[in-house]
Amino acid sequence: MRDKRGKFVELAEARVNRAIKDIRLIGNLANRSAYDYSEEDARKMFRALQKEIDSAKSRFGGEGSAKEEGFRLE
Repeated sequence: MRDKRGKFVELAEARVNRAIKDIRLIGNLANRSAYDYSEEDARKMFRALQKEIDSAKSRFGGEGSAKEEGFRLE
């Protein structure tokens, strides 16, 4: 059986990388030649995402790192 750290690393890397992929897909929605949206639509999307990120961050008690190509803990 894996230890707690090993399980955390495995799940964190998979989940953060999946979230990064999904956020990039959300960014693809900005293509005005393929989609019609208002600035208010975009604000609502990012407000909802930011709310969830802030909530998750507060559960860890601090700031996270950003600007990585992929996510790795080790």
